[in-house]
Amino acid sequence: MLEFLRGRDVLVAGWGISGRSLIDPLRDIGATPVVTDAGAKAMAEAAELGLDTATGESLLEPGGLDRFALVITSPGWRPDSPVLATAVAEGVPVWGDVEFAWWVDQARLYGPVRKWLVITGTNGKTTTTQMTHAILRAAGIASVACGNIGLPILDALRRTPGPQVLAVELSSFQLHWAPSVRPEAGVVLNVAEDHLDWHGGLDAYAAAKARALMGRVGVVGLDDPVAAALARRSRARRTVGFRVGVPADGELGVVDGKLLDRAFTKAAILAEVRDISPPGPAGVADALAAAALTRSIDVAPQFVKEGLQEHKVGPHRAASVRELSGVEFVDDSKATNPHAARCSIQAHAQVVWIAGGLLKGAHVDDLVEEVAERLVAVVLLGKDAPVIAAALARHAPDVPVVELGSGDDAGMGAELTSEIDGADAVMARAVRIAAGYATNGDTVLLAPAAASLDMFADYTHRGRSFVAAVQALDEGDIGGTGGQ
Repeated sequence: MLEFLRGRDVLVAGWGISGRSLIDPLRDIGATPVVTDAGAKAMAEAAELGLDTATGESLLEPGGLDRFALVITSPGWRPDSPVLATAVAEGVPVWGDVEFAWWVDQARLYGPVRKWLVITGTNGKTTTTQMTHAILRAAGIASVACGNIGLPILDALRRTPGPQVLAVELSSFQLHWAPSVRPEAGVVLNVAEDHLDWHGGLDAYAAAKARALMGRVGVVGLDDPVAAALARRSRARRTVGFRVGVPADGELGVVDGKLLDRAFTKAAILAEVRDISPPGPAGVADALAAAALTRSIDVAPQFVKEGLQEHKVGPHRAASVRELSGVEFVDDSKATNPHAARCSIQAHAQVVWIAGGLLKGAHVDDLVEEVAERLVAVVLLGKDAPVIAAALARHAPDVPVVELGSGDDAGMGAELTSEIDGADAVMARAVRIAAGYATNGDTVLLAPAAASLDMFADYTHRGRSFVAAVQALDEGDIGGTGGQ
């Protein structure tokens, strides 16, 4: 399949992590990589490494793409990007880095073909991928977590000794550009409004997610209506579902505090709900998904239990930071859209909610209406704080709300030496105010429901800022102050 690249030029569109991972495999095949990127710094870096480069302007000139046998795009490049759209119009194949990795694996360039377990969904991808990897590790199966989780698939394939199984987290962007992938098993956890500007609408977004359901076994989250509906569109040879409730035949679910498999056996207990990290329905759903993927390749129930017991949630993913005077502080900075925030809030009975950032056009009214009865108070920060405040006024008018904005409008701008310092200072103030509203038994929860880039470098910076602010609190900051 890859012989057509030997001795030919291949355009690498995007000099990010995935772009860098393409270079050695292309050279191993006998192709010549040529890099293009909109950033001058990225182009200079590629050139310093001895790589050929091509500007977007030169590629769009008549015949500018004629020399290329293939364009391999980074996942963030939209289909209507001028270079990609022109390539398609001129008959030059366009693949994503995941598509290329699939064919590299099928060609056995770096050893025997691996089993791919693919994980996608709007929320919970990384946690499910890590759980899947933990279960495989418990079973003694050589595996690696890769893809959107951070390690490019090509880098995973080139490891020595090589893995037998890949736990592959894939975004909707990556799946859009990877039509050939046929995983041993793939799961769609859930589908909610996100990246609609990139895909052009929810239907196209869901269709991209559904590409995980094209292999031997497809798995869908039955508690999510859009994901559940994808079962009817699944092209997998067998499709099963999971739910955080009593499972029917052919499903995985929960009975009497135990995770139960009724899909790959008559009935097998897999784990205890109390052992799942993170706690709450979202964590249990992710554990069921990981169990389904691993059970599909005959991993024994005892190893599912061991792996889930060993797994601990990573930073900024519903991670407990500390307890102070009976108040728990939880960092879920990774809850970057309303669907994720809803799952996070529903894991706690009484919540002082810290939220806000860039909503990217997502709607929050349904979220606020659904969680209103759990809210003790809300502290809002970031560009779209007024949008969330308006939803709270409509659906939770009795809940106290404090808006801090993005920095200067928090009344602290003159004291700040940089935008980063400003973001950290606003977060510190938000945490102090939230702590003031909290009393014994409450949870102060950072679950922003929005992206971070209006104020912070990324969601990890936002999470670290929250953790630092929480660690600076003392018992006198808790309750009784009205948050002010």
